[in-house]
Amino acid sequence: MSPGTPRESVPRITSTVRRTALLITGLVVLTACGGGVSPPDGETREAAAAGFPVTLENCGRTVTVDAPPRHAVSLNQGSTEILLSLGLAGRLAGSATWTDPVMKGLEKDEATVPRIAENQPSSEKVLAEEPDFVSASFESTLGKGGVASRDRFAELGVPTYLSPADCVGKDNHGSSDGSRTEPLTMDPVYGEVRDLAEVFGVPERGEKLITSLEGRIDKAAADIDASDATLLYWFANAEAPYLAGCCGAPGIITEALGAKNVFDDTHEEWPQINWETVADRDPDVLVIGDLTRTSQTAESAEKKIEFLESNPATKNLDAVRHKRYVLLSGQAMNPTIRTVEGVERVAAGLRSFGLAR
Repeated sequence: MSPGTPRESVPRITSTVRRTALLITGLVVLTACGGGVSPPDGETREAAAAGFPVTLENCGRTVTVDAPPRHAVSLNQGSTEILLSLGLAGRLAGSATWTDPVMKGLEKDEATVPRIAENQPSSEKVLAEEPDFVSASFESTLGKGGVASRDRFAELGVPTYLSPADCVGKDNHGSSDGSRTEPLTMDPVYGEVRDLAEVFGVPERGEKLITSLEGRIDKAAADIDASDATLLYWFANAEAPYLAGCCGAPGIITEALGAKNVFDDTHEEWPQINWETVADRDPDVLVIGDLTRTSQTAESAEKKIEFLESNPATKNLDAVRHKRYVLLSGQAMNPTIRTVEGVERVAAGLRSFGLAR
């Protein structure tokens, strides 16, 4: 999950929610039979049903969707931005858990989708939207302490989908953000795009989006050599900062540019490391999360920089004295389609600092 995301207990299913569950069951049956309102993007009922049911293997589960979802809920910003990028705003009944403003170019579409909650919603709020499909970016969202378990949604007849980037080559036990058993690549992110496009019956849109993302990374990383540059990624929290380990989304950025993460000796996704240790490693560049959420201290880049330039343990860092800061959205530091944005911005920063050949 995003570093520092607050956990909430799973609420008890009330009688009101049980009634909502009956409504959900009825909605799923209608959808499977091809009934109800025509798809909002103009497809005929017959075209929408072509190629269905769709069955996927997803994070150790078999997920079957009988017809393209028409009333889906996305529980994390990364998943929502994929669906919006696929032109599926009209199929979304709600979104939740935002760390940043929506990706540029998606503002108008996003404004048409109700936000159930800025942070993690209760299961009651999600079920009140009568979803026919639920997607999430993090296992913690659909696990213990999250919105509700995948088993709970399955009992109510609602298919769920979890980003492969949070389960492929990753152990989510132990620390709150898990650890990587192997370095993350963009392949699971592209796989998520492809899966969601198939689930919603728009596979050609998925392939077009993937091709665009691949091209952007190739362009950003072309002819760059940053092998002499060391980077530190700070997501959130001033007192016990969440700093990137070797192998999550920041690892994709670092690897693409040939640089080095000063904490590449830990496989934890976002270990909390003291500032004295940071000072010992003295990175050349600080990649700073510029978040708009308010669940942790020093969420915005402005607050982070203010802290860095006043704290005795950090104000003499080489990167701080020379103001070598690269600002990224939280989503660019998570394994999402916006990790591509991270490659672009860090590459531009390294070039501007004279740290890339």
